[in-house]
Amino acid sequence: MKYKGLQATLEATSENRRRFLRGCLGAGLGLTAMPALANRVTAPARELAFYNTHTGESVSCAYWGDGDYVAGGLTEINRILRDHRSGEVYPIAPELLDLLYSLKHEVSGNRPFEIISGYRSPKTNAKLRNKSAGVAKRSLHMSGKAIDVRLPGCDLDRLRQAALAMKAGGVGYYPSSNFIHVDVGRVRFW
Repeated sequence: MKYKGLQATLEATSENRRRFLRGCLGAGLGLTAMPALANRVTAPARELAFYNTHTGESVSCAYWGDGDYVAGGLTEINRILRDHRSGEVYPIAPELLDLLYSLKHEVSGNRPFEIISGYRSPKTNAKLRNKSAGVAKRSLHMSGKAIDVRLPGCDLDRLRQAALAMKAGGVGYYPSSNFIHVDVGRVRFW
């Protein structure tokens, strides 16, 4: 009889311990999630502005807000960064937009990025490669992960230095053509 009473007490204690641990785990998860949720709600929108030097089109829009990427903003950006030779639209990597957003804030830029080259179709890339040795065979432009830009009001070398300091991908410097290349591939420079 004493054994059954002791066993019941131990089982009750074990159940209480499990409830306590589950409660602690839940509270701990809640506490760690709170800052993330707060950031998600209070984080400001991310906006970018572009001017396409080939088509004359401009766009200024929020591409991220309320803790997520904004579909309408991404669509507008995909369109302005399309292959201007073929008209083909391709999804631009959100990481590239985040890189541009950070770069613009790093140099305190307040004007639109001027687009030299955004997305390039494989056909366009092959044509450009035949004309210039500086065009990569597997260019990240073909996967929406690279862009060639300048930022009016910002010295080109300063823009390049800021991009290099970010160590967020590739950075190419083309001072004679007045643009830099940035991508979200491996960190490298030329």
